[in-house]
Formats: sequence, structure tokens, C-alpha cells
Amino acid sequence: MSRIHEALKRAEQERASREKTEIPVPPAAPEMLLPQMAEPASEPVLPRESAPSREPEPFAPSFSITGYGPEPVSVDALVARCKQPEWNPDANTMLFSKEENHQYKTEVFRTLRSRLYRIRDQMALRTLLITSTLPAEGKSFVAANLGQAISQQHGRRALLIDADLRVPRLHRLLGAPQGPGLTEYLRGEADEYSAIQRGPRDGFFFMPCGDIAANPVELIGNGKLKELIGRLRGIFDWIILDSPPMSPVSDASLLADMCDGALLVVKSGATPFDLAQKACAEFKSAPLIGVVLNGIDRSSAYGSYYYSYYGSEPEKLKG
Repeated sequence: MSRIHEALKRAEQERASREKTEIPVPPAAPEMLLPQMAEPASEPVLPRESAPSREPEPFAPSFSITGYGPEPVSVDALVARCKQPEWNPDANTMLFSKEENHQYKTEVFRTLRSRLYRIRDQMALRTLLITSTLPAEGKSFVAANLGQAISQQHGRRALLIDADLRVPRLHRLLGAPQGPGLTEYLRGEADEYSAIQRGPRDGFFFMPCGDIAANPVELIGNGKLKELIGRLRGIFDWIILDSPPMSPVSDASLLADMCDGALLVVKSGATPFDLAQKACAEFKSAPLIGVVLNGIDRSSAYGSYYYSYYGSEPEKLKG
């Protein structure tokens, strides 16, 4: 965890320096602080018989899961029964919708995707919680673009769930209908086929929040979401949950119990170091596998190298 500690300390120092000098911070980009592993020349797709922890071979469309719910859930059923409404994504934050305008930023999310697959070499990792310490640090932005990065690969499937039943944002970023969604599913008012939407790209599915819940902790803890994840985890390469911030509510801790691992998004120069440390200590059942440092100074070593080599200007990531 030493790299995570250093990153959080660095973010705190930048925040203190900014408050002292009041000098505008130049545009920025996120940095992934995941375990360092050698990057191969490409991202191989291995057959299922070899290391099962690596990127799995795409599932056959007829594959189904039984034993968890009242009926099997299959890819065929999802494609046939889930709605495919027209989406109007925010081009400034949904980077892959206009990739030619965000080439550096999309590459950052491909790097994050690759590192997650390499962490999967060492542990069972298919369901991922993405959260932050405080609001407005970029967790929904990271969750949405990571889901899109995964579905960019041929034959891969990602399910993005907006589990922030208090202040949902993913439907706005994607330009998708807000409901019916997770709230209605947890209340028993909608099944998974009514609550999950098919995206414009094959392999990308989205369950919005639905109605803002008056009792989110009770709904999350009623067991239906955990059961749903169990029924769907064999169909999707990744299930990504966007949760409320760690402070001051307990929703993220409950959601972490249903996931294999968690990513914490912190904002450079904004996230208080002590709160970030406290948030890291909250992860017990689901391991904290890394930190995404959002809003870093473009003069950082990697950013300077990348842009001087490719000859383009960075922009500040929003989210």
C-alpha cells in the first residue's frame, strides 16, 4: 500500500500548496496507482483452458446461469428482452463517444483496463466497486469510461450499475433514461430485463439508479442485489458498481461486501489526506486494489512524456 499512501500524501500536499498560493492549476488527467506489472506488447485473449484469471475467452451466447434465482439468465435473454433506448452521451465526459477528441484520455482508461486484467491473474476479480471519499471527485466519470473501455474489446461484456441511490449521475453522463432501474428492482417492481438497458455498442449494458430512494441502506441490504450479481457474474466479463462516496454514508461499505475488489478515486489537490486514509481503512471484506488519482497536474512526468512524444495538448478531465 506504500504507493497508495504516497499518492494520497501527494494529493494532500498539492491541495495545501494550492490553498496557500492561490495559483490556478493547469489542466489535468487521471493517474492509475495500481500494482506495478510489466505491460506486454498487446492484450492477449487466452482460451478458457489456460490461466482462468486472465482475460477470459468471450462467453458463448447460449451460456446461462442456474441455481440463483427463479429462472436462468442468459445473454440471449438479455439481448432479446432488455430495452435499447437511444442514448445521447455527454461528449465531454464520455470519452469513447468521440474518441478522436480524447485520444490521450481513452488511452488512460485502456491502461487501467489492462492493469485490472493483470490483477485478475492474482485474485478472483469480476465485480468491481468504484467509490470516492467525497462527492465530485470523479467516481462516476471513471466508472462509466472504464465500462466503455472494456466493451470496446471484441466479444467482451460489461454491466455498469448505478448503485448511488442518493445522487445518481451515470444516466446523465450516458444520456440514458433514469429508470426503471435498481431501485425498482430492489423493491420488486421490475425484473432485471426491465431494469437493464442495452447500450449502442454490443457488450455494454447499464442498470440506472431509477427513482431516488428514501431508504437506500435498507434496499441495498435486502439481499436482492447480491442475488442478482450472483446470477449475472458468469455472463459479464466485468460488473462495475458506482457507489456513493465513503463519507458520510455507509452505502459503499454494504456494496463492497458484494464485490471482489474496490477502486478508490481521489482528486489531486482536493481530497483531504486524513479522509482518504480513513476511507482506505473501511475496506475489509472487499480488498482495495488501487487508487485512481484524478485531476493530476499535466506537468507530471508521464503526462509530459506522453504529450511531447505524441504532440497533442492535454485537457482537464471532468467528472
